[in-house]
Amino acid sequence: MLIYIKKVEEKMEVKIKNLSKHFGKVKAVNNFNLEINNGEFVALLGPSGCGKTTTLLMIAGIYKPTGGNIYFGDKIVNEVLPKDRKIGMVFQSYALYPHMTVFDNITFPLKLRKVPRKERERKVKEIAKLVQIEELLDRKPAQLSGGQQQRVAVCRALIKKPDVLLLDEPLSNLDAKLRTLMRAELKRLQRRLGITTIFVTHDQVEALTMSDKIALLKLGELQQYSSSDELYNRPENLFVAGFIGSPPMNFIDVSLEQTEEKYFLKNRDIIFEIPSKTGKLISSRFRDNKIVLGIRPEDITIDHKRGEEAEVYVVEPMGMQVLVTVKLGNLQIKVLTVPPFTKEMGEKVKLHFNTNKIHLFDKNTEKSLLFN
Repeated sequence: MLIYIKKVEEKMEVKIKNLSKHFGKVKAVNNFNLEINNGEFVALLGPSGCGKTTTLLMIAGIYKPTGGNIYFGDKIVNEVLPKDRKIGMVFQSYALYPHMTVFDNITFPLKLRKVPRKERERKVKEIAKLVQIEELLDRKPAQLSGGQQQRVAVCRALIKKPDVLLLDEPLSNLDAKLRTLMRAELKRLQRRLGITTIFVTHDQVEALTMSDKIALLKLGELQQYSSSDELYNRPENLFVAGFIGSPPMNFIDVSLEQTEEKYFLKNRDIIFEIPSKTGKLISSRFRDNKIVLGIRPEDITIDHKRGEEAEVYVVEPMGMQVLVTVKLGNLQIKVLTVPPFTKEMGEKVKLHFNTNKIHLFDKNTEKSLLFN
């Protein structure tokens, strides 16, 4: 007999308008705005203390906002109790009841609603089949691996057929191999069911690989809300550029100089020409001339014939790639290259910058000079 669960037909749009949460003088979330479309998978990403979990708990109804509104569809839900919001939530710790079997853990929300046992059995078979744990229903949480416990927690959240699925760092307790597996499984499951999903993580790889859009936060404020590709290739400020990408982007203080129709980025250690189109754009937008050049390690080439001469400082083999840190005057620059890399520490190399991939920021405002 083929058992399957239908894709959710009625999805839910979530809107956050001017949302704030203050704990005394601490502004955990400040004037936060976000729109999540029906069926989207959105990640709240940022370092510890940026406000992402606080935002999720306000959406869940566990925290009450200091200001602003949360909409599910066209309805403001600020005063709606968590149990009445039609949400499913998976916590970092999974929060399974240790004395209950997997079956009882999954069906507990239905038992509270006094759903008949036969109906509970039918639903648990459907959802357990979907996440491939149907053979574990008689076990208790202590008899399960971390990945299996995580699947049980997801089943318990989904069995209620929620309008919105909330995930609070559900993969952080898994080892690296299992985390990679579960990333793919969660993404596949969300696509299949079409549930509007909000996912909290501090891991940029999880956010970049799983999400339709990413909201990147810093100190309770939204820095950028866009697709993975936009966030990586068109960062709107220095924080976004430095946070997204591993290894992180190189930053160099430079000034822009024009000689006839040519434009150069220059400081005491480096000078190179940039495309005329880029130079004209910066000149038309910017007068201060205090610029931060950003360039990713993968956009710098170690060239034997041309470029800026630098000294190899340290070499870090990474399997399919080699991370090379070089010294260029007083600068340390990281470069990603491919093996074999035969240069030793102290030897000279030449760096070629891909000027079509550079990022330029206003040193004072930290905003992008190219994408704002």
